[in-house]
Amino acid sequence: MTSINLLTGKIQSGKTNLCLAVSEAARQQGLQLGGLISPAVFNGGKKTAIDVLDLKTSRRRKLAELKGHQTSELETIRWSFLPEAIEWGNRALLKAVPCDLLIIDELGPLEFYRDKGWVNAFSILESGNYQAALLVVRPSLLEEASRRWDISRIIDPKESDQYLLSPQQLVQQLVES
Repeated sequence: MTSINLLTGKIQSGKTNLCLAVSEAARQQGLQLGGLISPAVFNGGKKTAIDVLDLKTSRRRKLAELKGHQTSELETIRWSFLPEAIEWGNRALLKAVPCDLLIIDELGPLEFYRDKGWVNAFSILESGNYQAALLVVRPSLLEEASRRWDISRIIDPKESDQYLLSPQQLVQQLVES
C-alpha cells in the first residue's frame, strides 16, 4: 500500500530545504528515490532563479528565471519557465518510478489548473508504483489535492510537530505509514 503525504506551508517556510534533507536521509537509509525537487538559486542574497533536480539521476537544470530576464510561453506572476526544462522534468518523472520514496516539489496552480508544469506527476501518483510520496502543495491547494488523492499526512514545517522530527525520522514515518 502506498502513502501520499503533503508538505505545505507559506512561501519560504522551508519546504524545499526539507525535501532536500529528506532525500539525503532517504539515500543514507538505502532507499530508492524518484521525483523532482526545485531548489532556489540565489545571487547576492536574492532569489533569482529556480533549478530542478532529478532525484533518480542527481542531474540538475535551470527551471525558471525572474520575469523580465526572459519571456516564455509558461509564466507565473513572478517566474518565467524554460520550456525545455519542463519537458526534461516531465521525462524524468516518467522514469522516477518504481521507487521507495517519490518526492515532487511542487505541484501548484500550473499543474492543478492550467495543465502545465509537472503534468506527468498525476499519472505517476495514480500508478502507485512507489512506497511513499512526499508532495509539496501550497496551502491554497490542499483541498484540491485531498479531492484527488487519499492523503496520509499533511506536514507544515513551521506549524507541525513533524518539524521537530529529524529528516531521518520523517523518512521512517513516511515509508512505514
